[in-house]
Order: sequence, then C-alpha cells, then structure tokens
Amino acid sequence: MALSSLLSKPHITFLSTKPSPNNKHYKLSSTSFTLYSSLKSNQPHVTKSTTLSKAHKLSWQQELKQAFQQPKSQDLKTNDDSIDCNIDDIDDESFQKLVDKRCVDNVRMLIVDAVQNAQAGHPGMALGMADIGYYLYRHVMRYNPRDPKWFNRDRFVLSAGHGCLLQYVCLHLAGFESVQLQDLKRLCKLGSRTPGHPENTVTDGIEVTTGPLGQGVANAVGLALAEAHLAARFNKPDCDIVDHRIYCFMGDGCAMEGITHEAASLAAHWKLHKLTMIYDDNHNTIDGSTSLAFSEDISARFKALGWNTITVDNTHDDMDSFKNALLSAFGETEKPTFIRVKTLVGRLSQKEGTSKAHHGTFDEDDVKQMRQKVKWEDREPFHVVRMVYREMQIQTDQGEKLEKEWFSKFDYFKSKYPEEASEFEVLLSGGLPPNWESCLPTWSVSDPVDATRGYSEKCLNQLFKVLPGLIGGSADLASSNKVYLQGSQDFQHNSLYGRNIRYGVREHAMAGISNGIALHKSGLIPFAATFLVFSDYMKNSIRLSALSHAGVMYIMTHDSIGLGEDGPTHQPVEQLAGLRAVPRLLVFRPADGNETAGAYKVAVANRDAPSVIALSRQKVAANLEGTSANKVERGGYIISDNSGRSLPDIILIGTGSELCLCEGSAKMLRKEGRKVRVVSLVCWQLYNLQQREYKEHVLPSSVSNRVSVEAGSPMGWSEYVGRKGVVIGVEEFGASGAYLDTFTKYGFTEENVTRVARSLLS
Repeated sequence: MALSSLLSKPHITFLSTKPSPNNKHYKLSSTSFTLYSSLKSNQPHVTKSTTLSKAHKLSWQQELKQAFQQPKSQDLKTNDDSIDCNIDDIDDESFQKLVDKRCVDNVRMLIVDAVQNAQAGHPGMALGMADIGYYLYRHVMRYNPRDPKWFNRDRFVLSAGHGCLLQYVCLHLAGFESVQLQDLKRLCKLGSRTPGHPENTVTDGIEVTTGPLGQGVANAVGLALAEAHLAARFNKPDCDIVDHRIYCFMGDGCAMEGITHEAASLAAHWKLHKLTMIYDDNHNTIDGSTSLAFSEDISARFKALGWNTITVDNTHDDMDSFKNALLSAFGETEKPTFIRVKTLVGRLSQKEGTSKAHHGTFDEDDVKQMRQKVKWEDREPFHVVRMVYREMQIQTDQGEKLEKEWFSKFDYFKSKYPEEASEFEVLLSGGLPPNWESCLPTWSVSDPVDATRGYSEKCLNQLFKVLPGLIGGSADLASSNKVYLQGSQDFQHNSLYGRNIRYGVREHAMAGISNGIALHKSGLIPFAATFLVFSDYMKNSIRLSALSHAGVMYIMTHDSIGLGEDGPTHQPVEQLAGLRAVPRLLVFRPADGNETAGAYKVAVANRDAPSVIALSRQKVAANLEGTSANKVERGGYIISDNSGRSLPDIILIGTGSELCLCEGSAKMLRKEGRKVRVVSLVCWQLYNLQQREYKEHVLPSSVSNRVSVEAGSPMGWSEYVGRKGVVIGVEEFGASGAYLDTFTKYGFTEENVTRVARSLLS
C-alpha cells in the first residue's frame, strides 16, 4: 500500500525567465573545467593556461570596468577590489578571476535583496560563504539542471541549513527550474519553493532536508557511503559507472553537535575519500562569539579522527587557496577531506563578523553602503547581470555533456556486463524487482515459538536474497537485534561491497547516515537497528526521515517492559507514543511471525516513507490464529469474533506480544457466553488512513465496551477505546525482574484483562 498519493505535496511551477547563450561565437574558457579534469584524473596540479575568446571578454568588459577599474579621479569612492591597470591589458586568468568576483557580487546582492524583501531569513552565513558556494557551482561540481536527478551527479549538502539562501541563489543562476526569481522573491512565504531551511521534497536541487545542525554532516556521510558501496559493487577496470563526489557545508553549530563527530568518525574509519567537508569557520553563533562555549581545535579533532585536514585563511581575497585545497581533496584516496575556511559572517554589511549578522534584515543605510561597495547603486532589487547567467551556463552545459557521456558509458557497460547491468537497473528503478514480496516467509500454528525479533531475522535474510539494495546494520547490537545479513560481508574500507554496516555505539549518526543512503536515490534500502528505548537518541533523525520522505526501516527490538532483567533504563514506555506522533512515520508492532512479515512487506514497499518495526525480546506464537500478513497494510483488523451477524458485547484491542493476552481473555469470556471481538491494531497510522466505512466495520461506534492492552504508555489509546473504554498500559518506568513477573506486576496477564473486561460488561 503506497502512501505517495495520500501524503504527497503539491508541486509549484513557474516559467523560466533566464536567458541561454546561443551565440555561436561564445567560446568557453579552458579553465572552466580544469578542476573537473583534475578530479577525474586525480592530478595534483591544475594547468594555469587559459584561453578566453574575444567575444567572451567583450561581453564582460563594460561590467568589469564599472566594478573594478580604478577611477581617474582619486576623489571618487572606489571598490576595495579595484585594479589600477587597464582591464583590456590583463591576462586571461586574471580576467576570469575578475569575472568570478563580479559573479560573487551578484550572488551577495541577491541574498541581500531576498532577505530585505521577505523581512526574514538568515543572510549571515550565505554572505560569508558566497564565494565558496559560487565557486563550487561554477567551477567544480558536476550536475545537470535539466535533469536534477541524474544518477552520477555530484551531491551537495548544506548541513548549516540556515544558509539555504546561498544555495537557492546558486540553483537559480545555474538554471534549475525549481528556483526562479519569483521564488527568491517569495523566500519563507507559505507554499513557496524557498522555505526558511532547505527541503528536498520542495525544491529540486536540494538533496536532503536539513535544519537541525549536524544532520547534514551525517547525511553527507550516508551519501558518500552509498557512492563507495555502489562503486565497489559495479565499477569495472574498463568502466566506472559510479563516480561522483559529495560536498558538505558545515558551520560552527554543526561542529558542536555530537552527531557530527559520530558520523565523521565513521567516515574516516570507512575511508570515504570522495567526501569533502567544508567548514565555515566564522567564530559566531546566535548567542554571540563561539568563544562563549567553544575553544577546541576542530581541525585537530578531525585530524585525530583520520581526516585529511586543510585550512584556508582568506577565500574572500584568494580563491586560489580554496582551489588548491580542493585539489588536495581530489588527490586523496584514503581519507575524507576537511577544509576549514575562515570567513566573515555577514560579509559586506555593517554587521560583518558579528553574531548580529546570523539572521534578520539590514537597515537602509547598511543596504546603501553594501550597494556602494560593489558598485550596485543604480540597479533595481533582484537584478542579475546577464553574463552571470551565461557564465553559469558554461558549467551546466558541461553537466549535460557529462550526462550524455555517462549514458554512453552505461550502454557499453550493459553490453559487456549484462548481469551486473541488470541488477544496477533494478536499483535505479527503485530497487524492487517483480514479485519481491513472495520471498517473505510464512508460518503455521505448529511452528516453534520465537520472539518477533527472531521472525524479523528470517524476514530480513529472505529479503536480502531478492532485494539488491537492502543494506544496513545495528548500533553494536546486531546479535540482539538479529539483523545480520547472512551471506554478505561487512561494509569496511577493504570490503565496501559488503551490506552489513557496523555502526558501533552511534545511534544518532546511524539514523542520519541511513537518511543519506535512502536519499542517494539509487535503490538502496537502508535499515537501522537498536533497542526501542534508544530511539530517543535518534528521534531528530527519524523525524527528518519522515519530513524528507526517506524510506529508512528502523528495526527496534526489546519493545516493552517485557525485556525484564535490564530494568527501567532499558524498558521503553513512552517511546511508542512519541514515535506514533511523528507525521508520515509508520510504526508497526507485530504480534507474531505473520504480522512481522506483513510489516516488512509494507515497509519495503513504501520507499517514500520511513517505518519503525517494534519487536519483542520475549517469545510469542509463530502464527496467532487469525492474524494475517496481508491485512497488516490496513493497520488494524479483526482476528477473531464469535458475534456472528450481531455486534459484539466487548472489543479487546492489542498490539505486539499483548495481542495473545487479548485472545486468551476472549476465549475465557466466550466460555461465559459473551460475544467478544479481538482486534489487532498493528499500525495506527495505516488504520487512520482507512475509509470511514472500514474503520466502523472494525471498531463499531455503537460498541462502547472496549479494552486496549499494550505494555507501554496509555497515551493515544483513548482515541480507540472511547470515553467508556479502559486502557491497560504502563504509567511508570518499569522494573527489573523476570519478564513474566514484570508483566504480572503491571497487569499484563489473561486473568487481569478478563477481570477488566468483566467489570465493563457488568
């Protein structure tokens, strides 16, 4: 049962207003692709020679003279970047640098105009990193705006999501249809494609949804993991069909968050050398200078973790230093690269270099002075120099060419390696081969009892045989969670093709990395496992899975106080209620083997929605009579009822291991002549999506005698039992003891359920 039709967002379309260069005399600069060429060949140096056509230079000449030519009268105010020679006389390389400076000026003024127009937003980081963002989109990254989902594109992640205005401006100038000038004018407006933090489901060109700091770092590690894994599986000595890089901007806030260091540790352990982290070191956070709470050497920390670390002191005046840092990253084959870029937050403004620049608008005098500094006084808001569009077009045209070359290469790959190509095509089409669900095991009433985590293990390993994209692991609990894929090696730097990921004790990074794997959009189906109580460590990442439509499967075992001896620190009580409150997140609590298989069927099928499968440690029946794998997609259904054509006297509702208590109690009550219905409410979210007629059929509104039984928080159950019903739940933190003793202490026995039911019936 797919959710996309029920939960998808509307897409807004605007007509393009950007010009395209059709001038046949327009010749590209040979330096435009030097970084790409170096990347591809891993050469340590970039050729310095350039060849700019006369037409190209003439098209820029007037604009550059206005911006940079030293005035004859020294009484006139000059730009800090002005030159004292004739622009006509400078060499091509210097000319290109002036072009880049002017493009960055335009980027910054669009940032200022958007914030002033919206009277909202975060201009500080965007202004400070404008030259870095422009340089990546203009000279470095491989992408095709005409096909934003091209598989082999480079990925860009903005972990410091408050700087999204910089990315929106770059996407607009680069030719992405998703960000028109109208969109820049609608920054932070309801329904716009330029929300206050980047959302991948709203704006093409945004790879992942970020905002909470540090999340993007973990996402970027996941994207790099996906690239490395697929390259190890499919690339051949004569044909690399997986070959792209991941770039991530992180800020001081990201540097402080723990998830960043969890993820960075793993990236270095796995030697994900195609990952480049660019740290905006501007020494400011919202409350003030970073010195208030942050004094460590972050480069030393990344170096200790195992990264290639580089510091760039002044990109505002020397972009060559950043270019050389990138070349170092391209030449590194063993380590991810951390580039520390020292910047000025709020560059150009009177707030420059202070925490006041982080967010908010500028006063009129400040805007006037910024315009004067970059010779922009006579231009209307949202002005774009026509040649800036054409400059960016150089890179986007190259991206279109690269995509065509990639498809030609893939045709060769298909002809020479048809078996691997067939599997790769399954992945690129979503990762679900025909009839994949038929592999899921079935159980009979005679099968031996096991915990639902045991039934889950069998499901996962059957799915592994047919799903080429199934990949994942546990936070150091694989043997307890029972998620190890038999027949596959571990994902390690010397076996990147392995599909068992060892995350260590890093729950939060595991979830964030899993989001990156899912949002790589290459057919990989990630799962992440731990104890249900530790989902609290992962909650923000799980929430972002739902917000960004990342189809991660969270496998959470030890799902109740039934785990027993480990006591209340490990016994989840409120976790199910909290997870069920997350929009778009499917939370399953299966009762037996049948429902476990049904949960996997729905979770795997929904590639645009995450799932939590909560599993027991204690043993339950393999096939509780009346359960159905196929009916799990309804969320709730009737497993037994002796009422015939009439309504039941009472309805007992359960989930997980407690469903058998409901069935056992029903048998006692039926012996007393009562008409009893038992309902499995295995997934509240799916049940709530059913039509009213179906829900009335399962839980008739005229039957007010209802009892719910779940060994967790009672919160939320009143919606299903009604005002007169009774909720049997846990309102404390549990206790340490044998699981049956713990269940008895809190009333989870057939006898107690029957007693409560009798009290309602009387």
